[in-house]
Amino acid sequence: MKDIRTTCAYCGVGCGIRATVTGPRSVTIKGDADHPANFGKLCSKGAHLGETVGLEGRLLHPMIGDAQVGWDTALVAVADKMRDCIARHGPDSVAFYVSGQLLTEDYYAANKLMKGFVGSANIDTNSRLCMASAVAAHNRAFDEDIVPVTYDDLDEADLILLVGSNTAWCHPVIWQRIEAAREARGTRIVVIDPRRTETAEQADLHVAVAPDGDVALFNALLDEMAARGLVTEQAHPQPLPQAGGENGGVDPEVFTALADLVAAHPKMVTVFSMGANQSVAGTDKGNAIINLHIATGRINAAGMGPFSMTGQPNAMGGREVGGLANMLACHLGFSEAERADVAAFWQTDTLCAAPGLKAVDLFRAVHEGRIKFLWVMATNPAVSMPDAGFVREALARCETVVVSDVIADTDTAKFAQIRLPALGWGEKDGTVTNSERRISRQRALFAAPGEARADWAIIADVATRMGYDAAFAWKSVADVFREYAAMTALAVKHGKVLDLTALARISDVEFETLAPFIWGGRHPMAGREMRHVPVQARTRSADPAYPLRLNTGRYRDQWHTMTRTGLSPTLSQHRREPLLEVHPVDAVAAGVVHGALAQVVTASGQSTFRVCVTDAQARGQVFVPMHWTDALASGGRGNLLPDQAVDPVSGQPGFKNNACRIAPVTSEWRAFLVSAHDVSPVGLVWWSKSRVTGGWLYELAGNDAVDADALLPEGDRVEAVDLGRGMRRVAVLDAAGRFVAGLYVTRSGQLPERDWIAAQLGQATALAPEMLAARPSTPAPDRGAMVCICHGIGEKQILAAVHDGAGTVAAVGKACAAGTNCGSCRPAIARLLRAWDEELLEVAQ
Repeated sequence: MKDIRTTCAYCGVGCGIRATVTGPRSVTIKGDADHPANFGKLCSKGAHLGETVGLEGRLLHPMIGDAQVGWDTALVAVADKMRDCIARHGPDSVAFYVSGQLLTEDYYAANKLMKGFVGSANIDTNSRLCMASAVAAHNRAFDEDIVPVTYDDLDEADLILLVGSNTAWCHPVIWQRIEAAREARGTRIVVIDPRRTETAEQADLHVAVAPDGDVALFNALLDEMAARGLVTEQAHPQPLPQAGGENGGVDPEVFTALADLVAAHPKMVTVFSMGANQSVAGTDKGNAIINLHIATGRINAAGMGPFSMTGQPNAMGGREVGGLANMLACHLGFSEAERADVAAFWQTDTLCAAPGLKAVDLFRAVHEGRIKFLWVMATNPAVSMPDAGFVREALARCETVVVSDVIADTDTAKFAQIRLPALGWGEKDGTVTNSERRISRQRALFAAPGEARADWAIIADVATRMGYDAAFAWKSVADVFREYAAMTALAVKHGKVLDLTALARISDVEFETLAPFIWGGRHPMAGREMRHVPVQARTRSADPAYPLRLNTGRYRDQWHTMTRTGLSPTLSQHRREPLLEVHPVDAVAAGVVHGALAQVVTASGQSTFRVCVTDAQARGQVFVPMHWTDALASGGRGNLLPDQAVDPVSGQPGFKNNACRIAPVTSEWRAFLVSAHDVSPVGLVWWSKSRVTGGWLYELAGNDAVDADALLPEGDRVEAVDLGRGMRRVAVLDAAGRFVAGLYVTRSGQLPERDWIAAQLGQATALAPEMLAARPSTPAPDRGAMVCICHGIGEKQILAAVHDGAGTVAAVGKACAAGTNCGSCRPAIARLLRAWDEELLEVAQ
């Protein structure tokens, strides 16, 4: 069986993959050693893509309501409803909300239909939630959305600043590259982040900036570099007055250490990501970073420059074709000349006249009834948008909601009148662009399941039924790519860097074998005009009713709303529940306890989380993840909590700094359930579920009597009850004697560990006492909390290796294999080593 070269489905690193299909829906995954984005390395998510390609939960047929229909019926319904909406209410009553999960060709088709033929620019993308502020900063400084560096610059930098980027978790392959630079050339690493993340723990310096303190910090750095004679007067205009602290709330000694490092290392790359972008001042943060590089001349040369690290696999491709509401197409804007050229290229007389509504405003317009037709493609805004409860209200009010997706029952799909089955990763065919402007091919591994189709083809068929068949007469994805490549001639005409015209006439065979390449060269801004954009620090107002600041973000082994990663037993091990991370002092003040439940409350909403008390969280700040949905928990809904405040330039929401308070959540009993069958708990204080091999693991809490019958399947039951301790345990066997479910309840005691009993699902080897005890009669070695998911190595196994003399991360890897595959766990291993050394030091003293 031959390898198929394709590209990973997850973050913006754009890692190459070699996939070998081993069955109808099975595949082995390894990194592509020849791909210049990753040279064979993969993170935990990419390495375990093979666990997510099954058809569980897939949308396989067009649906109108709950009825399966044929494609023609569905396409006609979409076209008719859109056409009718335009006729009755005008083109601005229609909107598309699309995604960085789309391929570039899908994006191009959607943008062309909406802006060119519907006649409205009301097409926006979930990239608005992660990258829009970087786009706006690039446009202000460079007059184009240009990332002015490549990954090679990380290899040659002497200093790397990581701003609002938990790189070790969110871009692990880039983190490995940074680690390699440190080992090879002594590169110094600085993390600028309010949280002490695993990335911060591995840095030479952690700068614990205040929430939204980045603009003040980089303005102060620029002033300090000017005071040290490291900038020219022309590059350093009179700064605007600071607000909210002179240096972003950073300890003066730490600021001096940072300034010394910056002054001493001209070869400096500043990587900034969601922590900078997802802010009501995100654009100014980007420009404050770019200003420092322009003023000190640290740009357009090897090993230096500002580097916006993208979150999604094809956010860049969407930005290129014009998938944002404030862009027209191919890096073009809405001037008369640009509009005239685009209208001529698309041969349309209905081109939109002005920018459309950005994501938050778009859903507000849906809520108000101004948008009456909404087509959502490859994203889940009922979970991912800020103030998600408001977004759900908007979806419920909308006259027509169409959803194109791979999953049948997402939180958003529940509001759709029409659902269209799209291709997923491993089925799609087209191109994506990564964070360094590298275009790579994503290739199909499997035949389309059921009646699923490519998004570009679905869009083209709807356009045909609206009467635009000549403009959408593509026969293949290569046809779409060639048209897009040809259209970049307009970008060149208007002075832009984006230029793919050399590929406008490639053959189908050449497209099929297209190798990864970077457009624009290594330093595309060399010799071009760059602007210093004066920016002023701003702070969000305090509210005594909500004394804490809420930050939201990603977990290492999960992705977006977990419709794919949530199906992986391996990836589910790292964080089985959504955690509220809170400093010990704030936990005591609020009366919340580690391992218990707590509610986070903001002016926008409230949700419940499992408590994690940790001094890695700064006092006065709390953190929750963004991933959990109604399908996976009764709470944990991080994006119910942020408000609708956005950056005034980019329209990007401020996910990272919202006012909140926390309070304990109590229950009369706690339990866990392992089951081979998916169940739907109701009426509980708390439930969450995570994938295990053979089924699901549920964490439960409630106040009323435990309804075991509602949770457990039919079968032979073995049961143990201790009324004095409020303990009840039930194991269920099927007709063949296989263990299919177990419920473990306590009112006051401790619950057993989950791993061993979860592993018995589908097996007939455990004895009844073992099933009730949830442990084997001969105790298995206790691995401890899972650290390395690739090799199944737990914390206690790593500590045993350290006890035996493994004193470095590499030595631990050699002793027990932990950290030797994807490398995502190496910061956690380093943390264990550091804690071990500190403990030895205390004993010695």
